[in-house]
Order: sequence, then C-alpha cells, then structure tokens
Amino acid sequence: MSDRLSFKEMCAAFDVTPRTLRYYEYIELLSPEKDGRARFYGPRERARMTLILRGRRFGFSLEEIRQWLEIYETQGTEPQLEAWIELADRQLEALGGQMDELKKTINELTNLRNETAVALSSRQPEAKR
Repeated sequence: MSDRLSFKEMCAAFDVTPRTLRYYEYIELLSPEKDGRARFYGPRERARMTLILRGRRFGFSLEEIRQWLEIYETQGTEPQLEAWIELADRQLEALGGQMDELKKTINELTNLRNETAVALSSRQPEAKR
C-alpha cells in the first residue's frame, strides 16, 4: 500500500461517504494534498481521521474535535493530552447521566409493559366469549 490514499480509497478505508469526507475538509479537520482535482491522504490525515471518528463515537462535537486537533498543531503533544483528559472527564460525566436516565426509562417501560401484560392476561377469558 502506498503511503497516500486517494479520495475514494480514503472513503472506503474509513467507511465514510464522500460528502462526509468533503465536509471534514471544508471545516478544516482534514487537509489532503491536492494534485489538480485529485486529493491524496497521507499518514497525518489518516491518523487525524482515526481520531475524528473515535471522537464522534465517544460523542464529541466536530468543533470540540477540531479544537483538540488544533492544540497539537499549535502547542504540541502534552497540552493536547491534558485537553484530552478534560474533554474525556466532561464526556464521561455526561454519558453517566445519560446512562442513569436510560436505566430509569428502561425500568419504567419494563414496569408498564409488565402491568399491561398482567391486565391483558386477566381479560383474556372475557375476550374469548
């Protein structure tokens, strides 16, 4: 494999649509090399894409990811890692709250479903008449 991927190869490698890849370029998350109309993605862009997709999976906004990647460009690794810890702590707290709410919702839905099933089963003989 070459150290550069074409636009189409980049989409396939990361399972993203061409629209997504173009958008990431538009908002300056990625800066591919250009040769005429062709775009090529080297190791730096592939690493950034991995971080972008991981950040999205963790629930970070594209703006948070852009700012975090910018820290590396302007300040280096250590400040970026420190910022990562802050972002991760904040996101873990938010996800924990979402998990608590989801557990409550699941319990409520389970209870309502069970109550309905009991009520329905007690009415079954009437329905057969």
